[in-house]
Amino acid sequence: MDDAVQIDPLEALGQHIANALGDAVVLREVLFGELTLTVARDSIVSVAQFLRDDPKCRFISFVDVCGADYPEREERFDVIYHFMSPHLNQRVRVKVTTDDVSPVPSITGVYRGADWFERETYDLFGVLFSGHQDLRRILTDYGFDGHPLRKDFPVTGFVQVRYDEERKRVVYEPVQLMQEFRTFDYLSPWEGTDYVLPGDEKAKQ
Repeated sequence: MDDAVQIDPLEALGQHIANALGDAVVLREVLFGELTLTVARDSIVSVAQFLRDDPKCRFISFVDVCGADYPEREERFDVIYHFMSPHLNQRVRVKVTTDDVSPVPSITGVYRGADWFERETYDLFGVLFSGHQDLRRILTDYGFDGHPLRKDFPVTGFVQVRYDEERKRVVYEPVQLMQEFRTFDYLSPWEGTDYVLPGDEKAKQ
């Protein structure tokens, strides 16, 4: 009797989800032992609800929401969700794509724990979430200009903050670089540099 063909549990799970959700699942793949689903942006709420409630899934534990920026793309942002199923002892990653003007439906109605994570993604990337009850900055200051995890955000930022003793309050000022950026050669200290470091000219040869 031939041995039965072993089916990867993650492949089977991905197939089950794709069959149930149809066109909502744009892409599914298993890489490095993890199932990743790319879904249509407007379907994220129904996808999250299915993953939570379906008896073969039961991804009842919400882990996080984060972002990734690919400025060369028309829809430059990936919004990435992670869920865990204690029943299956499995995790699933769900991705949607968007730009800086098209909102992603909030999943806070399905997972209340997504509240602050969506705020963080909005704060750091500028991704908008429709239906979120309190979409405001959470890590940067309310007067902060820009979104610091975008690839085109300047390393120095736009303003610097300091406490002014005379005014007895925090003040915002344009960034002033007190010295030029240093350059590094990244040579291994064990191999030595091709030039004499300051102070080394006094060392015995």
